[in-house]
Amino acid sequence: MAERPTLAPEKISDTVKSQIAGFHRSIVDEVAAAVSRDRVVVVGMAQNPFVKKARQLLDGEGVKYTYLEYGSYLSRWKERLAIKLWAGFPTFPMVFVGGVLEGGYAELVKLRDQGKLKGSP
Repeated sequence: MAERPTLAPEKISDTVKSQIAGFHRSIVDEVAAAVSRDRVVVVGMAQNPFVKKARQLLDGEGVKYTYLEYGSYLSRWKERLAIKLWAGFPTFPMVFVGGVLEGGYAELVKLRDQGKLKGSP
């Protein structure tokens, strides 16, 4: 599996590294803590139909999950950008299972179809 290209650390100044590390750090730390603590985590935003579909799928399967919501299409976009930079995933929802970013709604459907959601507390 190919890794996504990223800028080499030696090509980033110390000043910029500090800015990156601090960019909405409290939000990133909040998401990281939930992902490490809870079996299933959905990170989303209001008004996004795929976030709603993901939550409905999990509810329908009886899967307990933590939901973290950060704004809507017109608010808190910088916080969502920080999460995207951290995870390296471009869209919402972000679905984590067992501490692993599995993807969004389409990937969640595949997990369900493969029987990989059952047994989640």
